[in-house]
Amino acid sequence: MLKFSFANMIAKVFILLGKVAITAGNMVFLYQVMKYRGDTAEVSSLAAPMILVGAITFMTASIFLGLFDTAVMALMTCLAIDMDLNDGTPAFGPQTFHDGLDKVNKSIDGKVEEEEGGHLE
Repeated sequence: MLKFSFANMIAKVFILLGKVAITAGNMVFLYQVMKYRGDTAEVSSLAAPMILVGAITFMTASIFLGLFDTAVMALMTCLAIDMDLNDGTPAFGPQTFHDGLDKVNKSIDGKVEEEEGGHLE
């Protein structure tokens, strides 16, 4: 359960960072286009167009990255059920998935040994 919630938290952080990066990038792009066309001199304040573009971009990014969030939750749920039904080791999925999962588990086990005063061989 701890691994499940940790992976979900990491996914949510990356999704939030993606939304913020997409929004900021779009707002910088708007400013550059307005500067190139000379619209910055004609507009008394850039705040209104920047806020409007930022809000629309954030909503659009939320919709599309929400699909990624749903996919992460579905994959983590499938993995949790697979591990629960097979005594803690996943039985289904491609071999590359199992190899990657073994590397992560070995890395986690090694860090736990170091914290307990053991050493890696």
